[in-house]
Amino acid sequence: MTGAARREQLVAVGRGVFAAKGVEGTSVEEIAATAVVSKPVVYEHFGGKEGLYAVVVDRELNDLTDRVTAALTAGGSDRETIERAALALLDYIEGSPDGFRILVRDVAGQAPSGTYASLMSDVAAEVSHLLSDAFAARGLDGEHAPMYAQMLVGLVSLTGQWWLETRAPDKEVVAAHMAKLAWRGLAGLGGTALP
Repeated sequence: MTGAARREQLVAVGRGVFAAKGVEGTSVEEIAATAVVSKPVVYEHFGGKEGLYAVVVDRELNDLTDRVTAALTAGGSDRETIERAALALLDYIEGSPDGFRILVRDVAGQAPSGTYASLMSDVAAEVSHLLSDAFAARGLDGEHAPMYAQMLVGLVSLTGQWWLETRAPDKEVVAAHMAKLAWRGLAGLGGTALP
C-alpha cells in the first residue's frame, strides 16, 4: 500500500472509531489494530490520535460548510433558502452520519474548538445578513436579525441531531416542516420585530 493510500485508510478507520467512541474514548492502539497496522504507522502519518482526529474533523467540516454555503447562496425566495439550507444539513447527515456524530461532539466539549459550533456561528452570521435584507425589504426593524438567525440555525441544527437517530420522516418532509415553522414564525412578526 502506498503512503497516500495508507493515510486514507487510517482516516477512514479513525473516522469510524471516533464516531463510535469519541476522541477521548479512542486510543492509538485501537486505531492501529482496526487498520491492521502497528502504532508507529499511525504516529508516522499523524503524530498521534489528535492529529488524525484533526484531519477527520477538518474534512467533515469542509464538506458540511460547502453544502450549507451553496444552499444559502443559491438564490430564490427566503422560504426556499431556509428549506434548502435545512435540506443541505439533512443530506449531509444522511450521507455522512459518522462525520456528523464527530462534529456534534464539539457541542458537548469533547472536540477542539473551531468545529461544528464555529460552523453554526458562521452560518448564523450569514443568515443574519439574509434576514437583515429580508426585514428591510418588508419594512421591519432589522436590529434583532442576529437573534432570529440564531433561532433559525438552532432549529435546523438540533432537528438535524434528532433526525440523525430517528431517520423518519423522510428528510424532504423534515426540511419542509422546518421551513414552514420558521417561515410562519417570521411571517408573524408583523410591522416590527418583537422586542
